[in-house]
Amino acid sequence: MRISFTLVHVLLVLALFSDVPWLIRGSSHCKRANSAVIRPHSVTITEFGAVGDGLTLNTKAFQNAIFYLNSFADKGGAKLFVPAGRWLTGSFDLISHLTLWLDKDAVILGSTNSDDWPVVDPLPSYGQGRELPGGRHRSLIYGHNLTDVVITGDNGTIDGQGSIWWNWFHAKTLKYTRPHLVELMNSSGIVISNLTFINSPFWTVHPVYCSHVIVQNVTIRAPLDSPNTDGIDPDSSDDVCIEDCYISTGDDLIAIKSGWDEYGISYGRPCRNITIHRLVGQTRTSAGIAIGSEMSGGVSEVRAENIQFYNSSTGIRIKTSPGRGGYVRNIYMSNITLTDVKVAIRFTGHYGEHPDEHYDPEALPIIERITIEDVIGDNIEYAGILDGIQADTFLNICLLNITLNVTSESPWNCSYIEGYSDSVSPETCEPLRESIFPHHYSDCYHLSSHLLNSSNQNRGTWLLSW
Repeated sequence: MRISFTLVHVLLVLALFSDVPWLIRGSSHCKRANSAVIRPHSVTITEFGAVGDGLTLNTKAFQNAIFYLNSFADKGGAKLFVPAGRWLTGSFDLISHLTLWLDKDAVILGSTNSDDWPVVDPLPSYGQGRELPGGRHRSLIYGHNLTDVVITGDNGTIDGQGSIWWNWFHAKTLKYTRPHLVELMNSSGIVISNLTFINSPFWTVHPVYCSHVIVQNVTIRAPLDSPNTDGIDPDSSDDVCIEDCYISTGDDLIAIKSGWDEYGISYGRPCRNITIHRLVGQTRTSAGIAIGSEMSGGVSEVRAENIQFYNSSTGIRIKTSPGRGGYVRNIYMSNITLTDVKVAIRFTGHYGEHPDEHYDPEALPIIERITIEDVIGDNIEYAGILDGIQADTFLNICLLNITLNVTSESPWNCSYIEGYSDSVSPETCEPLRESIFPHHYSDCYHLSSHLLNSSNQNRGTWLLSW
């Protein structure tokens, strides 16, 4: 079993780095898998005076090109082609009905001058910049109130040159929160595909208040010790599909969010209908897939399958805290392979970190109906560290068909959680030992209520339908 999974892991990583198309061909779970939208109008960035020498600042060229292409928005849209070269730029805005296309040897470089990243208002669901009070630097590639936007290419690269920002962060000389690499706000019909994103100053791809978003066949890389370089962070967004991605960064590979404490509660936009398929990656400090810690608007209907994490701190994690409010419910994760991971599954009920002193410590989150099944792991230190909140127990946590090679003598550590399990090795903690089958399957999210056999049968005789 371990040999076959290792082979699949190697083949998948090789395919992602070799730009092999068979990963998504005929097997996409995203509703709009084809990002090759035909635009009737096209221009090249060099037509607007851009110079791809890695030294000339091309912000005006990008801004002027996109301003020109805006005249075609109601005529089928337009395409901005970025050819081979190293195109230095500050932040620029996208428009609706636009395809930004990068050639295979094209590299968009983020400026290392913070003045080229304008300061904008904080997100209303956060109340301030995520790191500092006040505003935040705008992302390198930015858009708001857009429809039908495609950011794609022939595996070109978008490089945030984030090391200078990381140095400022460590030196505590920043005045505003660091910028993302790509952020789209209040937008719909977004496709981000077939690209490599490296060295983001902060979170890499951040769709916030968006609907119908696809992130497909991308590679995201940053040094494993780079601060807060999350890979993909769907935030207060719905109908987001992420598939066929390789992510190796200094923080969570995918973090699903929905606002921060009283501001997220007030804004009240949940993150829901999030689908993740065929994700491979590593993070030495954080989690492969995290929910939270900013989840005050609620997170629900998350489905992640065919996941492989290695050389990582945590596999799956839920992060929350008193004061968050909101909920995390109806989460299903399956077919997960972990190698050299410190903690396979982790729930943290006291994550802390509040935007200001005005949060309500009595605003307790609801965590319920979390199902994790079909997990194998090799060289795992802890199977699970599952810490709920006193007087706010995490409910209906369901674990099944999990086999972990654990090095710790105390593989499970649990408090303030309740749920069920079947076929878990090493044996799970006492609050989860009651069997799922036959009496508790309806308490577990995504398990079928139509079972072929009656009680007193082992799990292998039960049918789980999709």
